[in-house]
Amino acid sequence: MEYRAFGQTALLGSVVGLGTWAIGGVRYGHVDDHDSMMAVAAALDAGVTCFDTAPTYGRGHAEEILGRALGARRADVVVVTKGGLVWDADTQVMERDSRRETLERHLGRSLKRLATDYVDLYLLHWPDPNVPLDDVMGTLDGFVRSGKARYVGVSNFTGAQLRSCVSALGETRLAANQVSCSLFDQRWARDTFAACEEFGLGVMAYGPLAHGLLSGEITRATVLDPTDWRKKGTLFGQDLLTPGNLERNLQVVDHLTEIARRCGATLPQLAIAWVLTQRPVTVALIGARTPAEITEAAGAAGLRLTESVLREIGEAMRGAVGLSTVLQTFT
Repeated sequence: MEYRAFGQTALLGSVVGLGTWAIGGVRYGHVDDHDSMMAVAAALDAGVTCFDTAPTYGRGHAEEILGRALGARRADVVVVTKGGLVWDADTQVMERDSRRETLERHLGRSLKRLATDYVDLYLLHWPDPNVPLDDVMGTLDGFVRSGKARYVGVSNFTGAQLRSCVSALGETRLAANQVSCSLFDQRWARDTFAACEEFGLGVMAYGPLAHGLLSGEITRATVLDPTDWRKKGTLFGQDLLTPGNLERNLQVVDHLTEIARRCGATLPQLAIAWVLTQRPVTVALIGARTPAEITEAAGAAGLRLTESVLREIGEAMRGAVGLSTVLQTFT
């Protein structure tokens, strides 16, 4: 395993991290808690020290599982959680709320579920257009001063929003911006990576396996569960709006699999290694649900991609149908 600092801070974590959205057990099909606990144990055995979670992952369930699984090893790892999303039971919609009282309540409940009195990194999950960034940064600064968070950062922030955050935060430095990044999703890289590098933030890349498309487990016969959010996405093409997308993307995946084979690696390892070549990525977060998945992913840390391989990967991606929705729809 290799380790990188989060931006210009002293916070150090493994370049492959375990993301826990899937083990929360909501919107990703069936999840077995025992397997999830074993996946955390396997991650620790592989040298993984970065564990990312959020209250919205299974409405707290992922945090509870992670807290139980880490146990006495909690002090050995970097625990990252988030706040600022609220589930509205009436509308069945997740809404953004980054008011001070909301974030304080979220962090307090997260600490209880994680069985710890601090988190190493606390992130605002999504920008909230209804709360001034000055107020949000003031709240995050308070978490650091109180000792409840060693470092703070943001998630899903555009370059322009990062600039506003940096000017508002004062002495406390933002450690990271967590955004989607994969061979099939380079939207955020185009918009935010330069700003992250300019301001000294590390990038926490989620979805490096394109939400399963680069896992090697999606085939032409795959039928996603009706409750699976990926069913309506452009990557998988399993709705009336995106016919043929899955076939086109699987042709690209076949090509990438062959490139990986020639590199002595698996498809997931190649995909993760590619993400780790993108500056200023600190960690690639893998949504593993079983020990085998995270053990395989950890092997990407030692994979070096030559310039010729990177060019070949780029050529293969020309035939892909990626995530192309403009960033403004997410902010």
